[in-house]
Amino acid sequence: MSLVLGAIADDFTGATDLANNLVRSGMRTVQILGVPTGKPQPEDVDAIVVALKSRSCPVDEAIKDSLAALDWLSGLGAQQIFFKYCSTFDSTAEGNIGPVADALMDALNTRQTVMVPAFPTTGRTVYQGHLFVGDRLLNDSGMQDHPLNPMTDADLVRVLGSQTPHSVALLNRPLLVSGAGAAREHLLSLADNDVRHVICDTLDDDDLDVLAEACVDMPLVTGGSGLGQALPEQYRRRGWLDSVDNAARLVPASGSPLVLSGSCSRATLGQVAHFLEHYPGIALDPLELAAGDESLNSVLDAVREHRRLRPDEPILVYASAEPDRVKAAQEQLGVARAGEIVEQALATIAVTSVKEGVGRLLVAGGETSGAVVSALELDQLRIGPQIDAGVPWTQARIQTPAGERTLSLALKSGNFGGVDIFTRGFTLLGEVSV
Repeated sequence: MSLVLGAIADDFTGATDLANNLVRSGMRTVQILGVPTGKPQPEDVDAIVVALKSRSCPVDEAIKDSLAALDWLSGLGAQQIFFKYCSTFDSTAEGNIGPVADALMDALNTRQTVMVPAFPTTGRTVYQGHLFVGDRLLNDSGMQDHPLNPMTDADLVRVLGSQTPHSVALLNRPLLVSGAGAAREHLLSLADNDVRHVICDTLDDDDLDVLAEACVDMPLVTGGSGLGQALPEQYRRRGWLDSVDNAARLVPASGSPLVLSGSCSRATLGQVAHFLEHYPGIALDPLELAAGDESLNSVLDAVREHRRLRPDEPILVYASAEPDRVKAAQEQLGVARAGEIVEQALATIAVTSVKEGVGRLLVAGGETSGAVVSALELDQLRIGPQIDAGVPWTQARIQTPAGERTLSLALKSGNFGGVDIFTRGFTLLGEVSV
């Protein structure tokens, strides 16, 4: 079988989230970290997910990296391209969802794509074009306080319309209830009227199945990872995809456990609080980090001491904080600088700790995950079993002073996961590693 799906994700946790759903739906999946440069296609792979860090970067940079990933995936013969963004549709005020989608469509010479951010399993749904997180509109879900990409409007037709010069329309729920045929006819009618982008209502997994059937022949689809769980069945129906067993198997995990958290989402704040009820944690202060190396060195020493005394017990290092504390640091350091300081510190802690014996690493936050993976110089991840919806364990081969070994790594989007994910994740890893 040739490569069926080539995906381009705008951040690292989003890429892992999509890869997780593809593996769970029976696709042998590899995640490539960063813009691919001349790497050969891995053997026995049905899907490749290229993880970029393009969600919040300048528009031109996001387009450039996305087109480079598209060129590489097209060269491998991918039958469909998937542009993956967050299920909360967050990006900068100028994009980057609209501009990147337009650039990919131009490169693929296609006149229309669908926008399916919903992931009902994690509570992200779309109705009448409005995005909900649980029972709250997006702009009342906590995302309005996002430190980088605050989302203050739940109307996705309006949000996307501000990012692209092309027409945006809606495929609503009543059409989905009528089936894939009705949905497909509506899409074709919109395309004939030069509507390029179509926001799709989605309330449950049945809606995702209808959308997957309606858009499986499109050169480009876009959305969250929910659509990724529905597409493989359509590929099988077309004879593009074989059935495989044990797509998520990992080798035995080893090394000490460590949790790093840079996300300030409500979900992650609850996860941090739950962890601290059971295990130790160290809070990072951006202002202290900005003052010099003393604060960071003190944290590293504390992590080392914990690992020496309790090598199998996890410890948490976190910059997660309530919005008022985040804003206070941003006012003194600037928004970009405050974020950079935290990301650099967590990346340094990850690299140093992995070199010194950490082998099980769970990272919370998309920007933090991107910084950590880049600092570790990883270029490929094998996707394993999921901890929670959208959060799988992965493994990579790394070089350390003691030689090559396996690093088990979980990259968690800030909004994902149950309250106990930081503790339960390590228990699960021990159970599934074989």
